[in-house]
Amino acid sequence: MNVKKYWVAGLMLLTLFGAASCGNQDKQQQDRANQEVDVWDELEDILSQIKAPTFADRDFNVTDYGAVGDGTTNSSEAFKKAIAACNEAGGGRVVVPAGKYLTGPIYLKSNVNLHVVKEATILFSTNPKDYLPVVYTRWEGVELMNYSPLIYAYEEKNIAITGEGVLDGQANETNWWPWKGNKRDGWKEGTPNQNDPDKRAVLFQMGEDDVPVRDRVFGEGFYLRPQFVQPYKSENILIEGVTFINSPMWILNPVLCNNVTIQKVTVESQGPNSDGCDPESCKNVLIKDCFFNTGDDCIAIKSGRNADGRRINVPSENIVIQNCAMENGHGGVVIGSEISGGARNIFAENCKMSSPELDRALRIKTSSMRGGTVENVYLRNIEVGQVAQQVVRVNMFYEDSGSHVPAVRNIEVRNMTVENGGKVGVLLEGYPQSPVENLRLIDVNIKKVQEPYKFSNIKNVQFENVTINGEPVVLQE
Repeated sequence: MNVKKYWVAGLMLLTLFGAASCGNQDKQQQDRANQEVDVWDELEDILSQIKAPTFADRDFNVTDYGAVGDGTTNSSEAFKKAIAACNEAGGGRVVVPAGKYLTGPIYLKSNVNLHVVKEATILFSTNPKDYLPVVYTRWEGVELMNYSPLIYAYEEKNIAITGEGVLDGQANETNWWPWKGNKRDGWKEGTPNQNDPDKRAVLFQMGEDDVPVRDRVFGEGFYLRPQFVQPYKSENILIEGVTFINSPMWILNPVLCNNVTIQKVTVESQGPNSDGCDPESCKNVLIKDCFFNTGDDCIAIKSGRNADGRRINVPSENIVIQNCAMENGHGGVVIGSEISGGARNIFAENCKMSSPELDRALRIKTSSMRGGTVENVYLRNIEVGQVAQQVVRVNMFYEDSGSHVPAVRNIEVRNMTVENGGKVGVLLEGYPQSPVENLRLIDVNIKKVQEPYKFSNIKNVQFENVTINGEPVVLQE
């Protein structure tokens, strides 16, 4: 027997096995790295499809059409004439110079950039009659004929709101907000509000019954508040630099739109349902370098409610959120609850969130009345100072139940730090027949949370390099 020969062979085998073992570890690390690269490579493809519109080098000053910046003169007709002239000339900027301009609803037309300079404020009327006649719109995920949004566009192309000025909806406890029916928002016992049985509920039933939209006529007497900005079935949209305050309800609400850029915008409104930005059944949306301080969700991605959402059946997809800051709100990045058309390919990165009035960082809310599929949601590089409720929450039992069980899958949160995690770090609530599936937390550190995590009906939930309350948490489901 050649001992030396077999010893060398054995050493070679051990070396090979050791190399294989190390190779497996390296391969796992490489696979993990490749997965991140592959997922986030999709982001570049999406961003390449989002192009802000450009406009002709022509200015139309609203004062040349009769607008008066004294804060009291109604300049509605001046805005209308300036926008019409700009549109008819082939496009350009409708310039709002220094001053305070009172107006009713503004209808944006194709190739028009409403440019509000730094020293200018647009004050929107709080008289509901000014927002008639009714227009084709969507309210909490159901189509109808209702009050015009404060700024509205329907089937237009290449539209913008830019500048450094302020757009003030002037909503407060004396005008729009009491319609919600909450005493804290100014509602008084015995006065009508949207929750009366012959108002909001009637709209939702019409949606279930597939009543033609043109026959869903609401407006006066129904107390359904208008949105602040709602481009509808439009494309190539830019909202940049301006500040929105004091909205009747949802603030930036593009619906069934494609190619939307919202950047360097400030949103502050503490009223009921004052969502900051609600892309609804939209494709290719960039929300970048914005600040949200709101009475409801900061950013809420939506796609229609229940039967009406399924009738239209258009998801929100390719939504990118970058470098945003969130303070007050029910959630920082939210998907739902009006999500019956589904949502997919949501990317959020390099965001900061913190407030004792911020309930959650990432929230997905749906139900078996909503249905739909939420998938491919990716967050990375998120700094959270303080949240009140949960850091991450997926809830499939939000509001009413029905027979359309939703699906939630493929969620990843990578590189998140949380200084004060509130009540529960990660709360996942799925159905036995439709669990929350394929959720990964990677390189996440959550401090000062009452309960690290709480799950019901999950599949393939993984924690990798996750620390909660100073303790490593290893989880592989």
